[in-house]
Amino acid sequence: MSEPQPFELHVPDEVVDDLRERLARTRFLDDSPRKPVSGMNAAYLRELVGTWLDWDWREREAWLNRHPQFTVPIDDAVVHFVHRRAERADAPVLLVMHGWPHTFALQLDFVDALPDVHVVVASLPGFAFSSPYADGPMTEKRLAATMHALMTDVLGYERYLTYGEDVTANVSDLIAASYPEVAGIVATHSHFPTYEERAALTDPDEQAFFAALAAKHETDGAYGHVQATRPDTLAAALNDSPAGLLAWLAEKLVEWSDTPPGDPSAVERRISRDRILTEAMIYWVTQSIGTSFRPYHEGADQPDPIPPTDVPAAVYIQRHEAEYPESLARQHYRGLREFGRLEAGGHFTAAEVPGELAERMRAFAASVW
Repeated sequence: MSEPQPFELHVPDEVVDDLRERLARTRFLDDSPRKPVSGMNAAYLRELVGTWLDWDWREREAWLNRHPQFTVPIDDAVVHFVHRRAERADAPVLLVMHGWPHTFALQLDFVDALPDVHVVVASLPGFAFSSPYADGPMTEKRLAATMHALMTDVLGYERYLTYGEDVTANVSDLIAASYPEVAGIVATHSHFPTYEERAALTDPDEQAFFAALAAKHETDGAYGHVQATRPDTLAAALNDSPAGLLAWLAEKLVEWSDTPPGDPSAVERRISRDRILTEAMIYWVTQSIGTSFRPYHEGADQPDPIPPTDVPAAVYIQRHEAEYPESLARQHYRGLREFGRLEAGGHFTAAEVPGELAERMRAFAASVW
């Protein structure tokens, strides 16, 4: 296995200049009459684009570079990751994984809240500064093997804790179920059975939870259907228009975070405008929006069954899935030490409530390490 190479971000001036020229030429549309409620509207998009146009990217770039970053070849991808070591060599070790549409950058406030833990935040292949897999599909099993190789073969850790959000919630479950080096798992996106497994459920609370989820998916899941069935057509538009890219990404940050509906700007109570623009900037400069769709049409968003795990587990249900039944967690995480429901924080838990999640993570690590 190759040695990790230090990575420092510097976006060329001409890329930043081109972005600003495109933003300045944005052709805005008004809201459609009687449009469905969503996480984006014309007024908020104008605000975001206006801020992005005058935004001090170099200051944000310097902030990102204060987090030690590296790249290393694994499988047939080059994987980018943050590796922030604690002062104590024997401190707990934590793998943190993002999903879609966020990147590693949205989880760095969580990293900063855990100075006494060795933390690795990986960019998934095809996201941000990680290259996509060159050959073959992006499945959950492959992602789990890549992330485990990073922690053990590359970084040499003999034990680690795992945490994932969105697409990598299942990857984290699979890692915990597959590799003896995993000392424990923390989940804010608790395990979801496959669609076939859901059809066989008999518990009324479990049936009601997934029925409600399916009803919302009729409208709220349209983005995923497009990304799974027409990924390149959508990517062509978003890769060419920074305003379009920003609208597509920010809409999901708004809709899935723990903020009141109806006012998209309310997301900034949980995810600041700087952080929203950082996400958009990373997608823009890496031109990775198309490769970020690969989980939707290659398999990682259509999971195979994952066996239950026996490692110590802590489950904290985030607000976006507030009614998740405790019975499901107990069936899957057979080493469950703690089950709770967060009073704040939605789909992007590590970004929305980094301090609270860090406290819970620290307590759990102390109990199992």
